[in-house]
Amino acid sequence: MIIDGGLATQLEAQGCNINNPLWSASVIASNPQAIVDAHRAYLEAGAQIIITASYQATDPDMLLRSVALAREARDDFAAGGGGYALVAASIGPYGAVLSDGSEYRGDYAIDADELHDFHHGRLELLDTSGADLLACETIPSLTEGIVLGGLLRDAQSPAWISFSCRDGECINDGTPIEEAADLFRDHPRVLAVGINCTRPQFAVSLIRRIRAVLPGKAIVAYPNSGEEFDASDKTWSGTVTANDWAAAAQTWVSAGASIIGGCCRTGPAHIRAMAGAT
Repeated sequence: MIIDGGLATQLEAQGCNINNPLWSASVIASNPQAIVDAHRAYLEAGAQIIITASYQATDPDMLLRSVALAREARDDFAAGGGGYALVAASIGPYGAVLSDGSEYRGDYAIDADELHDFHHGRLELLDTSGADLLACETIPSLTEGIVLGGLLRDAQSPAWISFSCRDGECINDGTPIEEAADLFRDHPRVLAVGINCTRPQFAVSLIRRIRAVLPGKAIVAYPNSGEEFDASDKTWSGTVTANDWAAAAQTWVSAGASIIGGCCRTGPAHIRAMAGAT
């Protein structure tokens, strides 16, 4: 299945200013039609799963609105003759709301109980929001993975969990990806485990390592473009072409991934090329 690309990337391409702590979520209130249009752009490019704008959101109304906007885009696309797609409710890491880049490090100054309190309310709300599945994404630490795994045992919705990784062996806090993935070996609600917001050159190694410990789970992979992000001024440097992305996606599928897409700095052109190549 094909996931969409970077929602923030498409919103910026549409002229939205998201240079604020809420990032894409800020557009839910300021320009909701832009969210619908961004989702629609990915659906038209071939995405079969669209991820909501709730990654950095904590306000209940904003969380629910993010799902409603994704469902609106999905339903309108289907009604117009497009294929039916799934809506995945994004549950970002604790570091995302700090807006300091710590979701790429996992060096939080809070313990597991505080992480539980942070995630519990919004996970519970998104679980009953009308989304088709929960996407716990960009998780950088083993502790946060353990906390989310516990909370997801009580969820009604199926879920995936994807880790952000610093290289081809470890998630961002230094834990081997095998140890992080193995948390979900017998998990009843987590149906897929994988990586996102990770450099694409690390993807094949990580996919193979996850597959070795979780032969019974689907593997999800939606890396970022591989460009460098500077958290201090929130800018990116570098580039990757859509054709390069499509070629890389074929290697992820060959390595064992069955749910693929893009994260930061990938747009509809990347997803269209990926869908055509795989």
